[in-house]
Amino acid sequence: MMQKCILNGVKFHQAKVIKVIHEETKSLLICNDGVTIQAAVVLDATGFSRCLVQYDKPYNPGYQVAYGIVAEVEEHPFDINKMVFMDWRDSHLNNNKKLKERNSRIPTFLYAMPFSSDRIFLEETSLVARPGLPMEDIQERMEARLRHLGIKVRSIGEDEYCVIPMGGPLPVLPQRVVGIGGTAGMVHPSTGYMVARTLAAAPIVANSIVKYLGGDKDLSSFSGNAISEEVWKDLWPIERRRQREFFCFGMDILLKLDLEGTRRFFNAFFDLEPRYWHGFLSSRLFLPDLIFFGLSLFSHASNTSRIEIMAKGTLPLVNMINNLVKDRD
Repeated sequence: MMQKCILNGVKFHQAKVIKVIHEETKSLLICNDGVTIQAAVVLDATGFSRCLVQYDKPYNPGYQVAYGIVAEVEEHPFDINKMVFMDWRDSHLNNNKKLKERNSRIPTFLYAMPFSSDRIFLEETSLVARPGLPMEDIQERMEARLRHLGIKVRSIGEDEYCVIPMGGPLPVLPQRVVGIGGTAGMVHPSTGYMVARTLAAAPIVANSIVKYLGGDKDLSSFSGNAISEEVWKDLWPIERRRQREFFCFGMDILLKLDLEGTRRFFNAFFDLEPRYWHGFLSSRLFLPDLIFFGLSLFSHASNTSRIEIMAKGTLPLVNMINNLVKDRD
């Protein structure tokens, strides 16, 4: 990809942007090395630092926190041809009352992806909490799980410390700076997934910019605000905004579930037709299908889970409906 950029005349400049000045037909990026770069469109991909993209509502997201390692181990109990997705078991905490109580209130789960009989990726994850769990707590739970599974780590090739803000408001739409990825609110509020969604959005943003700037167009009379507005419309059309509202509704319910409630919820979730839970996780279900998804989930849930969903989801449901009614093109 880098080579293709170079062949097509893309220029790179490594520095930190400390200020952006917007004029009618251009923007000026002031860098910390004294260089000023002129741009027709500014694209902010700085993640959750939100350096350039502006928000006008309080930012109070949930947080997914995870600790993961790629490790060489003596052995592990997992099938090397399968991945483990969301293991919510807590039997590894039976000998640690305090840790088990904390996990009962705000649970964590295990991802496992074996590469061989002695090399494996392991990750302990808090799906969503507000505030997020301390990283030390996550690591302590993972260590207890590995001891219980009899996994002895020989060496760690890579490790990751992951904190992902989820949900919260979208940035001001539209605005002069165009965002993509975390800074544009593109993280799935119920799962923390973002990479596939952002990669899918990249050509949408690029094509939108090319549509307004490409070819032999005279840019002397072009409006920076107008093009940014059109790109934002393509990035966050109303069907995507409605989809995100539903996902935030899901996050608000998950935030209130303890370990047993979470298990009951996901028992129903993965009992759905694959097209529903596949589509939900991959952001490929939109509002009409999401309504049927929700009804199907409720019908598959146990009576206890239904009561929990009604008790803990009524206010978030009302908030979602209000937001959907207010949000119009």
